[in-house]
Amino acid sequence: MKRTILCTLLLGVQLSTFNFQFSTAHAQTSITPEVLKTLQGSYTGTPVEKAMRNAISNVGISKMAINQENAGTKDKNFSIEVKNTGITDQKSSGRCWLFTGLNVLRGRAMKKLDTKNFVLSQCYLFFYDQLEKSNLFLQGIIDTRKQPIDSEMVRWLFQHPLSDGGTYTGVADLATKYGVIPADVMPETYVSNSTSEFCGHLKRKLREFGITLREKSEAGMSEKQLQALKVEQLGTVYRMLVMAYGVPPTQFTWKEKTYTPQEFFKTYCISEGEDLNKDYVMLMNDPSRPYNKVFEIDYDRHVYDGHNWLYVNLPIEELESIAIASLKDSCQMYFSCDVGKFLDRNVGYADINNFDYGSLLGTTFGMNKKQRIETFDSGSTHAMTLMAVDLDGEGKAKKWKVENSWGSDSGMNGYIIMTDEWFREYMFRVVVNRKYCPASVLEILKQKPTKLPAWDPMFQNEE
Repeated sequence: MKRTILCTLLLGVQLSTFNFQFSTAHAQTSITPEVLKTLQGSYTGTPVEKAMRNAISNVGISKMAINQENAGTKDKNFSIEVKNTGITDQKSSGRCWLFTGLNVLRGRAMKKLDTKNFVLSQCYLFFYDQLEKSNLFLQGIIDTRKQPIDSEMVRWLFQHPLSDGGTYTGVADLATKYGVIPADVMPETYVSNSTSEFCGHLKRKLREFGITLREKSEAGMSEKQLQALKVEQLGTVYRMLVMAYGVPPTQFTWKEKTYTPQEFFKTYCISEGEDLNKDYVMLMNDPSRPYNKVFEIDYDRHVYDGHNWLYVNLPIEELESIAIASLKDSCQMYFSCDVGKFLDRNVGYADINNFDYGSLLGTTFGMNKKQRIETFDSGSTHAMTLMAVDLDGEGKAKKWKVENSWGSDSGMNGYIIMTDEWFREYMFRVVVNRKYCPASVLEILKQKPTKLPAWDPMFQNEE
């Protein structure tokens, strides 16, 4: 069998295809025996098809689809790169958004501290993320208590009481409210490194609390009484979080000096007067929406009194130009994309030519970015730190580089390189300082945002 497969691949033999058409005079709505017989003819069982079927079933699609014409040494040189050291590892958790945001902030702290070995505590800020999301859900239940339980908003709330995923706005709101601390002050725990089991129990408890709030409301409890009950419920949530993640410190001593988390954040992670929300803009490339418009996703926030995800939708050329300006000024960025598409995880290289699934499966995959978004085939799933770009002679991007949070054993020593062609197809969000945006983009920000519902296709937590 191996010899047959090898000969097939070397000779470039493709899977045979079988054309069949149904007469419009005999439209089919179900798979009848006649239709099934016709479908069965699409696989003829030639030696080539059998060899490929055996190979795919034993080796897997991705390994069989590796495009050898695109394999080989990859160019790792970049004309513009913001240097950083110390790859972090989110392990079995969906906290890429938090690792990415804190990686950007720790880059600033490392410069001020003049050190190459420094990490901010992800566990500390995640504790408060889960507490705030619990309050967001419970308060949402109180706010919608008059709506039927099968209304779209109430159903969405109970479907999504809490998660470990998130976006940049969560980092900005949480760090501003609770500050940050060094990793050794509140280190990772087994649960923070593997969040799914505990999150499942917490979600179950929140749903129970939500039902209780609705029942108490129906029984005549006032909004003020419901608020008091919610605080009692949050006491249970807080205790559960302590069991899983530890007690978050209100002050700590580090390098012989005592700080509160807020003091540490202001001292090492931001400039005087800087605001992580007001001074930064989330740019989006979503061809399924009108460009040069501002959009806001309802309930897409981590903190009840925080900020919804608000973004400017721009053509990819404009977004790239702004990102390049930021990197030229040595400023890394929060960046998110559909990381699983055409990524060679072994070498850390994202290229739409990495895999030839069409030739392997005897078909084509022809949807464009707009169509993939509209059909839920693609969306922003993972956040990383955008840190480098390689420009051609005309100043256009050839490839990009990100710092990932899957550990130093992943990809290219913890980093991923993306061709610009891949970048344009599968990147979605980048957060930049306002000062890198042209006046035209800042003018767009003055628009009244178009508010989209929480269940919009673009609402996806980055994990």
